[in-house]
Amino acid sequence: MNTSELLSAFDLPDTSRVNQRVPKRLLLENGAPTAADKRAINEGMEELLWLAALKPETSGVPLYREDTREYLEIAVLLLTLRSEARTKRLVELVHRAIPYPVLLLAEQGEQVSLSLAHKRWSQSEAGRIVLDGDIASVAWPEACDTEMLACFRESLALGRQPRANLHDLYQGWLDSVVSLNAAMETGSFLLSETAEHADLRRNALHQCSVLHEEIVRLRRAAEKEKQIPRQVELNLELKRLEAQLATVKQQL
Repeated sequence: MNTSELLSAFDLPDTSRVNQRVPKRLLLENGAPTAADKRAINEGMEELLWLAALKPETSGVPLYREDTREYLEIAVLLLTLRSEARTKRLVELVHRAIPYPVLLLAEQGEQVSLSLAHKRWSQSEAGRIVLDGDIASVAWPEACDTEMLACFRESLALGRQPRANLHDLYQGWLDSVVSLNAAMETGSFLLSETAEHADLRRNALHQCSVLHEEIVRLRRAAEKEKQIPRQVELNLELKRLEAQLATVKQQL
């Protein structure tokens, strides 16, 4: 699924289209706290396009306002990255720099990803908007199951999302991202049944990520180990972690 196919899956109304280039200056001034971040933007970012703005008047979905946050608009952006870009950091900087919840499509060569992150008012600085929790992101390999991707695409259509307010709309898309990540672990795409189920899956996915990293580390250590007793010890630990991973996957 390329960027064009992904964008079309959202079925955004024509009234929401913006199609304007966002200058690097905006990120450099608002999203780059360090000299290293500024270099990452200048050297790794090819282009940032503001594709659409989902507001009550352009989407038919009411705004959202409470003590900790207000969602007046959802910004849909396309980030094009160079091959040497620090992808994860640049995605984070874009989310931090834009004062609205962002639906971010990122393109780096043939690799396409989608990310979202909730926003809230800063507790330490009046008027400042900050990320609320981790960024939810997903990228799919070329060999990704076509049926799984088809289900994911169908889940993204605007008409299939909660429409009580812009916060619920955004949460609907975030849940689709979590569901695809879960499907890559289980082989089956299923949307979360409730908000509690979605939270459980996000926690389980985090545990899966930690376990995968530790399993890779131990396998490399086992391949290099020359002493038989230590090899046995590492293999037993690998089996324990693999069993733990299988248990965690059941929560997905």
